Amino acid sequence: MWLHIDPRSEVPLYQQVVDQVREAVARRWLQPGDRLPSVRELAIKLALNHNTVAKAYQELEREGLIETLRGRGTFVAERKPRTASPEDLAWIEQQIRQLLIAAHHLGLEPETWLELAGRVVARWREPEGGSS
Repeated sequence: MWLHIDPRSEVPLYQQVVDQVREAVARRWLQPGDRLPSVRELAIKLALNHNTVAKAYQELEREGLIETLRGRGTFVAERKPRTASPEDLAWIEQQIRQLLIAAHHLGLEPETWLELAGRVVARWREPEGGSS
């Protein structure tokens, strides 16, 4: 399974589930219409409290990433293609600036940062099972 929880991480457990489902959808490991495990099934698989998984699913449903169909299960939602707005692009630019600031304070030159970004993009393009 592509979902891996790190109980020692500072990231809350429910947020790890949310982040990994987001990534799986973005990387097309999960496609619209794919059925997700029930809250109970996923809680058992990941050895988590079912309330933790329920909170993650609620967040993903609020974002429109998944949908629960009563009596049928939880599925990856159909997403309408959209074009990034100027506000979206400004937000992405701000995120990149924050990473550059952090890299600077770690003593990394912009060229090193770009090399790291290139490696991340290359890994992003790997099929499921590649390191993330």
